[in-house]
Amino acid sequence: MSTTTSEIVQPSFPTRVSRGLSRRIQRLLDQSVTYPVVRWIVMIIMLAAYGIRVYSIQGFYIITYGLGIYILNLLIGFLSPRDEPDMAHDGPTLPSSQREGDEFKPFQRRLPEFGFWKSASRATLFAFTCTFFQVFNVPVFWPILLLYFIILFILTMKRQIGHMIKFKYLPFSWGKKKYSGKDAVTKKAEPAPLPRMRKMIRKLPSTVKKIHCPGGETE
Repeated sequence: MSTTTSEIVQPSFPTRVSRGLSRRIQRLLDQSVTYPVVRWIVMIIMLAAYGIRVYSIQGFYIITYGLGIYILNLLIGFLSPRDEPDMAHDGPTLPSSQREGDEFKPFQRRLPEFGFWKSASRATLFAFTCTFFQVFNVPVFWPILLLYFIILFILTMKRQIGHMIKFKYLPFSWGKKKYSGKDAVTKKAEPAPLPRMRKMIRKLPSTVKKIHCPGGETE
């Protein structure tokens, strides 16, 4: 039986299994986009499990230090804007029109929230897996690594906060303003009501003097 070049070659069984597994994982990741709170709770549980694992075996401090540096780098990308302000200017450029100044522009991150969570979760799983191999358990004096990480964290956050103050931006969006109508209408403040004045009533004397006129009429 002759074969032709147009015959489709079926992939091997391990390839089909890996492709099917990757598609299922990608489907789960796509479904978890709309549940950020659940995702970060899972992330915290993973970090707690890794911390308990490292504390129980008293080792793998180099892996832990590398994980902390990697997550710190992801945090800086999460807090930084996607489009860096023009360094040639002293500050952010002014809007060219009234409409551009009033337009709502949410903060666009260099690293989106989902990318931050995905990369941090992947790194945590990788670090947790490395704790099962003694080849990665390099003996080191861990207080030095902890002190160096604290100093690096303080210096990095100080530089990031200085960048925010210099270019006047916040890494969070508070949502778009809502208006009751198409255009904003400013109403004049109503004047304060005048104080009520008491009416002064003059009482007539009980006896009214009659003035006799020459014509015989009285007033």
